[in-house]
Amino acid sequence: MPELRLAAVDLGAQSGRVAVARYDGARLELETVHRFVNRRLWLPGGLYWNAPQLFADTLDGLALAAADGPLAGVGVDSWGCDYALLDADNRMLGLPYHHRDRARTAPGIQELAFARVPRHELYARTGIQTMPINTVFQLVADAARPVAALAARIALIPDLIGLWLTGTLCNELTAASTTGLLEARAPRWALDLVARLGIPAAPFAGELTAPGVELGPVHAGHDAAGPAAGSVVRTVGGHDTASAFAAAGYLGPGTAVLSSGTWSLLGVELDEPLLSPAAEACNLTNERGIAGTVRLLRNVMGMWLLEEVRAEYGATHEEMLAAATAVGPDVPLFDPDAGSLLHPGAMSDRIAALCTAAHQAPPATRGELVRSILCSLACKYRLVVEQLESVTGRRIERVQIVGGGSRNGVLCQITADVLEREVLAGPVEATLRGNVLVQLLATGEVTTLAQMRELSGRSVPLDRYVPATDGAGDAIYRRFLEVTGDHR
Repeated sequence: MPELRLAAVDLGAQSGRVAVARYDGARLELETVHRFVNRRLWLPGGLYWNAPQLFADTLDGLALAAADGPLAGVGVDSWGCDYALLDADNRMLGLPYHHRDRARTAPGIQELAFARVPRHELYARTGIQTMPINTVFQLVADAARPVAALAARIALIPDLIGLWLTGTLCNELTAASTTGLLEARAPRWALDLVARLGIPAAPFAGELTAPGVELGPVHAGHDAAGPAAGSVVRTVGGHDTASAFAAAGYLGPGTAVLSSGTWSLLGVELDEPLLSPAAEACNLTNERGIAGTVRLLRNVMGMWLLEEVRAEYGATHEEMLAAATAVGPDVPLFDPDAGSLLHPGAMSDRIAALCTAAHQAPPATRGELVRSILCSLACKYRLVVEQLESVTGRRIERVQIVGGGSRNGVLCQITADVLEREVLAGPVEATLRGNVLVQLLATGEVTTLAQMRELSGRSVPLDRYVPATDGAGDAIYRRFLEVTGDHR
């Protein structure tokens, strides 16, 4: 068959990428043509995303993707939770807030929400993990601002970029499922919960859109898009984790998938949401996936910790990991999901404070600090794996790490040792691949999720990490449970 060329836009919380994919009917080759930094903005009103700059970078990337030939499609995915409010003419009512903005993640916001709709009821209806960054809590914070009364629609980040590319606004299903305002058992907004929470109802009047739906062509007025203008834009797994899971070479019920980036999202795939008291007690989340699937998973803080520390030291990734490999396993441990670690700045000091509070000497060197982060993350992964096993009744034999963390060999080996399970690593560009695979599904080049995964597995070999058998990993985990007080 003639080669098919598709563009994938992946906007992450720290960087963005545009890639061109080439599909010849047998293999899927991916080339990243544009990378750009996603810088958070401190402004007098708080912490924001520079959405116009992200869009400008997206257009530049699409121009590069189309430089060698026409594109059969374009898809956009991004991180979840954050959004823009729009007026009746789809104009943005201010920059989107960053989910790490301190005022919007204050404990009082959750308390106010739960006073209106009890936490148990909110979980039973939406199935979403309680986190201070959730869209639902950000919207409760927004409800007291004058802008809320002007809002006619809501656009999560992939919806916003799709709107600006084509002029067509939709609320894509997988992105919408991260909000905490979507019915867990049906693809519709929980409008009665919206009303009871005191959130204006108007932004939720639109229908939800499935992955693989055509939005329209890239607008001809976007000169910066160059030859990409006119290319058809389709919805994909708008939430980047939905796209990443689609590209995982899923190996059956014995495999959990860890999408490792700024956040770590660790879970299994189900046919239906799991809303049991046990799942709620473990604070597991039910997010919509491709082809009607549900991801039962837990959000863990992730590479955010390492990136913040790296910025403090002004070091490269290679230097940080080299320092960690020179350090033994007896490093202090901490809960990577501690609320004090959510916000930017002084990360090493806040980690040291957690260690001191748990009666441990804080990391004394850069290597100890990095290894402390990696070991603590691996321990949290094991805790989540054990919770997933408990609530699903499945035995998890292996974990497949996809995304940027899959190329961190130190993390992969520590994770295998602490989990005492095999770890498969790759593909690194899982989100971009999943984005393209959904486009192939939409165009009929593949017809099932199984075919998508088989194609992904055929195109990218995986690295394998075997756990050590000396029991050292288990000892680290037992110590983690002691210092964090989490014995579930």
